[in-house]
Amino acid sequence: MDTNHQDRLLHSIDLLLDAVFLVDASGFVVYVNAASERILQYSPRELIGRPLIDFVAPEDRDRTCEEAARVMAGHPRVGFENRYMRKDGNRVHIMWSALWSDADQMRIGVARDVTEQKRAEAFQAATYAIADAALKADDLDTLFPQIHRIIAERIPLTGVAVATSDRQSKLLSVPYQQDPFGSALLLDEPVAQRYCSDVIDSGHPLLTSDPKLLPSGAASTVNTAWLFLPLVTRRDAIGALILKADAGTFDSQKDRELLNFVATQVAIAVERGQLKAELIRAAQYDELTGLPNRRLFHERLDRALARSQRRSGQMALLYVDIDDFKKVNDTLGHASGDLLLQEIARRLGRCVRQVDTVARLGGDEFVVILEDIHAPADAAQVADKIRHSLLQEFTIGGAALQTRASIGMSIHPEDGQDADALLRHADTAMYLGKALGRPR
Repeated sequence: MDTNHQDRLLHSIDLLLDAVFLVDASGFVVYVNAASERILQYSPRELIGRPLIDFVAPEDRDRTCEEAARVMAGHPRVGFENRYMRKDGNRVHIMWSALWSDADQMRIGVARDVTEQKRAEAFQAATYAIADAALKADDLDTLFPQIHRIIAERIPLTGVAVATSDRQSKLLSVPYQQDPFGSALLLDEPVAQRYCSDVIDSGHPLLTSDPKLLPSGAASTVNTAWLFLPLVTRRDAIGALILKADAGTFDSQKDRELLNFVATQVAIAVERGQLKAELIRAAQYDELTGLPNRRLFHERLDRALARSQRRSGQMALLYVDIDDFKKVNDTLGHASGDLLLQEIARRLGRCVRQVDTVARLGGDEFVVILEDIHAPADAAQVADKIRHSLLQEFTIGGAALQTRASIGMSIHPEDGQDADALLRHADTAMYLGKALGRPR
C-alpha cells in the first residue's frame, strides 16, 4: 500500500465514532484513531507507546489481561466489556470487538463507549427495584433503607435522607437519614427543611455544598455535595429525596436527570407506602383518639396472652368506663364530648408503660393491657393512678369538668385462660364497682 493511500485510509479511520486501537504483542499501543480522545480524553500522542492496560480501571485489569490472552491465542471477541479511566479520573464503560493479526503481530480492537447505555440500564434497574421494594415493604420504616441501598449501589453516596410532607398539615419532617456508617445524624434538619421547601415549591432539583447542612458539631468540608430532588406524584409534591456525596459526583447533567427520574419512582413508592399506612391505621386505630381500636386490641391481647403463657407469668386487663359521660354530651354537646375523650385517652397513655396497650372499645369504654406484672397489686396500683389522673379537672371549651372512672380488673391466669374470659371478668368487676359506687 502506497503512503498516500495509507494516509487517506488512516484519515478515514479518524472519522469513525468508535476508537480503533492497534496493540503489539507486548501490550503497547502502536496506533489509535482520533475517537480515542473523545472517549478517554487522552490524545493519540499520549496513548501511543504506552501499555494499554495502564488505562484500564484497576478492578478490571485481571480479566482484561485474560481476555487479551484469549484474543492473541486466535479467538476473536465481540462484545467484551470493561471500564477505563478517563483523563479526568472518571470511569468509562467500553464494549470491545477484537482479533489478533498473525501477519502484523498486532491485536486490532474497536472500542465503543457504552457509558450512557450502562448508566441508563442501571437506573432502569433501580426504578424496577424501587417499585418492587414498595410492593414488598411492610411500611415506610422498612422501605427507606431499601431505597438507600438501591441508589447507593449505582451512585457512590455518603448519605441518604428522605423528607416527607404530612398529607393534611403539609408540615415537613425527615423520617429517614443515614450515612454508610449507620449514623442517623446526617444533616441539620431545620436547614435541610428550608432547602426541601424550595425544591418542593419549584419542582426542580437543587445542588448545593452549603456547610450549614451538616449537623451541629460535624467538621465542615468543601468536598461535600448535596442534591435535593423533589418527590412529585401525579397529585402533589410529597417531599424530597436528599443525596449526599463527594463533590463532583452530581456534576453530570445526565446523571441528575436520571436521578430525578429515580426520584419520581421513589415518590410513587413513598405515596403508596403512606396510603398503605393510612389504610392500616384506619383499620386498626380509633379515628377520634388515635388509640388502638377493638380489632387491634384483640390482636394485642391474644399476643400478650401467648407471651404470658410462654413465660408462665402474669398479666392484667383493666376495663375503664367513664361515669356519667352522657351528661357531658347532653349539656355541652358532642364536640365537647369528643374533646374530653381525646384528653382522657392522653391521660390514660401517661399512666402506663410503653410496652402496655391502651385501647378504646367504643363510646366511653377503654381497656388497658398490662403485661408482665409481678403481682395483682401492680395492676391495682395502675388502676389507682388512672382513677386519680381522671379525677383531675379538665378544661374543655372553656368549661371546667371533672370525671370519675369505674375500673374493673382481671388477672391472667387466675381470672381466666383466654381473652373472652378475662374480658368478661373485668367487665363484670367494672359494673359491680359502678353499682356499688366504689372502686372495684
